[in-house]
Amino acid sequence: MFNSYEKNTLHLDPARCINCGICQTVCPHAVFASGDKVAVLASPESCMECGACMKNCPVGAITVESGVGCAEAMIRAAITGSKNETCGCGGEGESICCGGTDECR
Repeated sequence: MFNSYEKNTLHLDPARCINCGICQTVCPHAVFASGDKVAVLASPESCMECGACMKNCPVGAITVESGVGCAEAMIRAAITGSKNETCGCGGEGESICCGGTDECR
């Protein structure tokens, strides 16, 4: 089973990367840095899997399963103005990412 606390789904394909710097600009956690010829994963463990890098990469060099973990919960909390930024799956309280149900997507 995939454990998002130990690793994430972020992948950078250096063969496709053109080092344009867009991933560095849109990433809220400074996961990317500029390398000599291609971008590098400077802090991959900081990735919250929001998907901004993948959606903005002009050559499709980045893949990530956006919305996994609690990234979707944090994004929904920001959009709705909710103070609850945790997933809540398996814990107490209503879950944002699970739509208030006991079962995650």
